[in-house]
Amino acid sequence: MNQIDLRRFDLNLLVVFDILMIERSVTRAAERLGRTQSAVSHSLSRLREQFGDPLLIKSGVRMQPTAFALDLIEQARPMLGGIQRVLTPQHIFDPANSRRVFRLAAPDFMSTLFADLLRRLRSEAPLAAIEWTAPREPTLLDVAEGLIDVAIVPTELRWPHGVTGETVGALGWRCFGRRGHPAFSKWGRENWAGFPHLAVRVGDNVTSPVNVAAKAAGLERNIAGWVPNFTAVAPILAGSDLLSTLPMAAMTETLAAYRLVGMKVPFPIAPLPHAMVWCSGRSRDPGLAWLRERLRPIVKRNFAS
Repeated sequence: MNQIDLRRFDLNLLVVFDILMIERSVTRAAERLGRTQSAVSHSLSRLREQFGDPLLIKSGVRMQPTAFALDLIEQARPMLGGIQRVLTPQHIFDPANSRRVFRLAAPDFMSTLFADLLRRLRSEAPLAAIEWTAPREPTLLDVAEGLIDVAIVPTELRWPHGVTGETVGALGWRCFGRRGHPAFSKWGRENWAGFPHLAVRVGDNVTSPVNVAAKAAGLERNIAGWVPNFTAVAPILAGSDLLSTLPMAAMTETLAAYRLVGMKVPFPIAPLPHAMVWCSGRSRDPGLAWLRERLRPIVKRNFAS
C-alpha cells in the first residue's frame, strides 16, 4: 500500500467510501450522495490509488468488498462518527430531529435490552440509530477514546483513565442442561463436576468467576468445549449431555425454545456485578446524557432477573 500523506488526503473520500460500502453500487451511492455517477466513480478510483487495493469488485448486481475494504470501514466509521460529533453543536440535542448514530457495547445475550432501547428510540428519536457491538478486549479503551458511547461491562474490569460509570446490577448464576439430563436426577456437587461442560470464551477462563468459585469449593470444571458467544450455547446443550454454568440472564430467552433447565449451582458463587460506563470527557454531551437516561431503567430491568 502507498504511504498516505494525511496533509493531502481528502477525508470526503471516506464519506463516499462509507456510502459505497452500504449501497455496494456506484449508481445508488451517487443518488444517495446527490452526486453524478462519474464523480463517485472518480472518488472510488482515487481511493483505490491511495490504498493500493481494489476495495470493491464488481460481482453481479452488487459490488463485493475486499478483505482490506472490510477492515478499513471498521476503522473508518468510528472516526467519521467522531468527526461528526466534534463538528455538531453540543449545546442542544433535539431527539425528534437528530440523525445521530449511537454505539453501544453489550454482551450478545442482551438482545431484549437492545430491542427495548430500539423501541424507545423509534418513539422519541425516529431518525436516530443505534449500533450494537460485542464487547472485546479493548472495549474500555474504545470508550475512553469516544469510539463507543456506552458499554455494559463487569465492574471487576480495570477502568482506564477517562472512563466513568455507574453500577446497574449483578447477574446471578445457574447451571443449564437439557430437560431430562441425567445429572439433574441427583443434582449436586458430584454431578456438577462429573459431567463435561460447555464454556463461553470470555477472557482467559482460568480466572472466571465459575472456575474461581469451583476451586474454592474443592471442585474442578471439566470443560469439553468452548464457544465464542452466549447465543451458541442453547442449541449445543439441547442436543448433548453437556452442562454450562452461566449468568441466568444469558439464557432466559432460550430456556423454553430449546427445552433447557436451569439448576441452582451446587456451591457458592457470587453474583457478577456490572456497570454502565462512558467517556468521562463526554459526560456533558447532551445526546449521550439523553441516551443514558433512556438506557438506565432498561438495563436495570434486564439485570433484575
